[in-house]
Amino acid sequence: MRIVIRNGRLVCPAQQLDELGDLYIADGRIVAAGKAVDGFTADLEIALEGQFVCPGIVDLSVHTREPGFEHKATIASETEAAVRAGVTSMVCPPTTRPVTDNPSVVELIHQRQTRLDKTRIYPLGALTKGLEGRQLTEVAALRQAGCVGLSNADNPITDTEVLRRAFEYAVGFDLPVFIHPEDSYLRNRGVMHEGKISTRLGLPGIPETAETIAISRALLLIEQTGVRAHFCRLSCARSVELVAAAKQQGLPVSADTGICYLYLTEMNVDGFNSQCHLWPPLRTDRDRQALLEGLRSGVIDAVCSDHQPHDEDAKAAPFSSTEPGASTLEVLAPLAFSLASTRGFKLEHIIGALTCRPASIIGINAGTLAESAPADLFIFDEGSQWTVNAEKLASAGKNTPFDNWEMGGKVTCTIIDGKVMFRDL
Repeated sequence: MRIVIRNGRLVCPAQQLDELGDLYIADGRIVAAGKAVDGFTADLEIALEGQFVCPGIVDLSVHTREPGFEHKATIASETEAAVRAGVTSMVCPPTTRPVTDNPSVVELIHQRQTRLDKTRIYPLGALTKGLEGRQLTEVAALRQAGCVGLSNADNPITDTEVLRRAFEYAVGFDLPVFIHPEDSYLRNRGVMHEGKISTRLGLPGIPETAETIAISRALLLIEQTGVRAHFCRLSCARSVELVAAAKQQGLPVSADTGICYLYLTEMNVDGFNSQCHLWPPLRTDRDRQALLEGLRSGVIDAVCSDHQPHDEDAKAAPFSSTEPGASTLEVLAPLAFSLASTRGFKLEHIIGALTCRPASIIGINAGTLAESAPADLFIFDEGSQWTVNAEKLASAGKNTPFDNWEMGGKVTCTIIDGKVMFRDL
């Protein structure tokens, strides 16, 4: 299909582009952005009034729950939510059942995604078999099957020798390792940030050192092995400082945080709000401010949804017995754009944290409106106000902490591979 988008505000940090203009698409590729194409005939013309036209969002953490947890969500339900959220590429952690520790699981995910033909899915392979932290997986086979990185997800490798060998193995295949930093002994049975709120609520706490000690250990091994490492979901100020120091030292590291950690704190857990039971936990407002400054300075490279859909029962038990995670795909774009209007961020910096920088971390050709690049993009109307209604989310997971929040702007169109996947103009 040949498409022309008229009079949009084209914003592409990868191309240092921010101007009103037209975008031309043909055969699944960008033909031109911001300049006229003589003799171009379109099958579809989309006329805008200055709405944002941006590269498709590359989300570094979306749990599709399939295979193994289809009672929570499926690839079909979550890719539908993704296209409504402007997410054109998403990274799937290896937390499926069976675990993504062999090529057959990777191939199953790819087959489902190909059949649905919506958002592109990029699986992470498990660092250890069964995510058990003992025996390394066949990295060569996982890489050949299409894994863009390796991770042990939320199952910390406690044996430092195993972690060192895993890093060395990843170096040999030039794959980044996605690290969820946590010392499981310090976390113990904690369910929220250790502090005054946890004490008042009588809930077991997780100290920030559970995260910072794990980061410190990993950084020493990164320095020794030279592995490309990505720290997932930074949640506290001291973590930002450690990653900043590592970058200044020249270590090959990057980092992200989830959108929840830029808006919510431990105070939101008050009243035993299970929708705010997250891992890592929501921390203090000082930590939230440090994450915002880390994003502003570039220490934090990317912002992701960290989308974790759950069934109703998963959040219905007493707080300590509920499952951590939030359904956040469909609020990622409006909350991220709001950082520019309410927190003084440069818009191109925020869009870069959603698009070209995460694409660079996993090494894919995405997050750009460059000529000949895949035509993956979304249109965002900052003038469209709406209220989050959890029950009306496209995701199968209705477990959002942002229920009833007013959103300043929404995704109105998503195009993937030159095809309109969602349109509400």
